[in-house]
Amino acid sequence: MTTAPTNTDSALFEALIVPHRSLSRRGTAILCGAMLCITAVLSLRFWLIGAWPVAGFAVVEIALALGLFRLHAQRARRSELILLSEATLRVIRTDWRGRRTEQTLPTAWLRVRLEDRPATVARLTVEHRARSVELGGSLGDAEKRDLAGALRAALDRARNPRFENPQLEG
Repeated sequence: MTTAPTNTDSALFEALIVPHRSLSRRGTAILCGAMLCITAVLSLRFWLIGAWPVAGFAVVEIALALGLFRLHAQRARRSELILLSEATLRVIRTDWRGRRTEQTLPTAWLRVRLEDRPATVARLTVEHRARSVELGGSLGDAEKRDLAGALRAALDRARNPRFENPQLEG
């Protein structure tokens, strides 16, 4: 059974947070190929001058580097979706394996809190009574501040709606 969404289910605020990726898939493939070629040429040179143990270490080193690139690419699949409606704030997280978790907080008495921490990135949380949910774990300090400001503004608009009535305007 499906129900039609009510007016309170419409999104007042939506934010999709994904980790920063400095290279595309193609760029990563080109970089890994270049690393393989350079390592192969250097390893061959050391092998030919008689320093064959260097080639073994180079193989281990390049395997480790390629494994770390693959791990980075897998972890970049994470995402966090923040949906604010009149009644609830939903935080839907997808991990790097594709598993989804959802946390829901009612918007009544919902508080956005940005906690400054010395020598590290600020911590952004939304709190409702004793429940607290951290938002934007992969964001930098400036991005968290922007998200906090936008979320506070959206909550303010939800709590204090402005109705336009042409009859009252003079």
